[in-house]
Amino acid sequence: MAYRENKGPRRERRDRFAKPSKRPAISKAPRPAPVERPTPPDGLREAPSASLRHSRPAERRDAFAPREPGSLADVCWGRQPVLDLVKGDPSRCTRLLIANNVRPPFLDELTDAARAGRVVYQMVAPEALDKLCPGERHQGVACRITETKPVELEPFLRSLPKDDPALIVVLDHIEDPHNMGAIVRSAEAAGAAAVAYSRRRSALPGGTVVKTSAGAALRLPMIPVVNIVRTIEQLQALDFWTVGLDGNAETSLWGEALPARLALVVGAEGEGLSRLVSQTCDQLLRIPIQGGVGSLNASVAAALGIFEWRRGHEK
Repeated sequence: MAYRENKGPRRERRDRFAKPSKRPAISKAPRPAPVERPTPPDGLREAPSASLRHSRPAERRDAFAPREPGSLADVCWGRQPVLDLVKGDPSRCTRLLIANNVRPPFLDELTDAARAGRVVYQMVAPEALDKLCPGERHQGVACRITETKPVELEPFLRSLPKDDPALIVVLDHIEDPHNMGAIVRSAEAAGAAAVAYSRRRSALPGGTVVKTSAGAALRLPMIPVVNIVRTIEQLQALDFWTVGLDGNAETSLWGEALPARLALVVGAEGEGLSRLVSQTCDQLLRIPIQGGVGSLNASVAAALGIFEWRRGHEK
């Protein structure tokens, strides 16, 4: 029997139970020092490169979150305001959201009105409405609404019949939306023609105003103005008698009947009428009060003035 010749050195057999030998340590090269970049000035950020901008995934907007933090200007909530909106002005409803725990007969009435007005509605979990209306009592319904077309003051005033009684409520920087909503509700109930409010330093007719006014802010013309003094002068030029409610005025509101064409000016909470507004009004009237209260809430004072005008000019 022939054996193959061993041409190389014989390898040693490896012991399976022997401990493995330590590998020699590998020396690592030192890392380069970080490059210090200049810090941009406060309020400025370096724009990312084009490749980074295009590589970032687009952020998806949550359908149930307000468009701005704390902003509910495009949301209407509450059973009665939403039902009135769907029945009276369905074109303003972009999406109706109904909690799945809402039951008939209100559910049937609301969905029938939505179908009649061709309003898209969706059944959602109650938590979705809690997220859409944080801290508010939405009663299981909410609606996304479109912005109202602003009403111009002077063309609107000229469209009013000159021989009919007309009341314009002017809000001198009312900041509390609950007060604004209560005033708008009283104005509609008394048959006022419109409510004018300041664009700046004032509450805006958003969801809270709509809810507090029981939907009246969606039906009564809401006129945004830039300058209250200028607004009073425009009203005076069109034969409106302007009356400001002032707790320090000498004449009582109950003294004489108010004119048929009246602009009632209501001051801000705490501060009342501003100095220039008080000087521009044709007349200042006070509401007689007793006790140690000192003053009335702005919405209460406005309601008294509004219905005093209505009492003298009942239809």
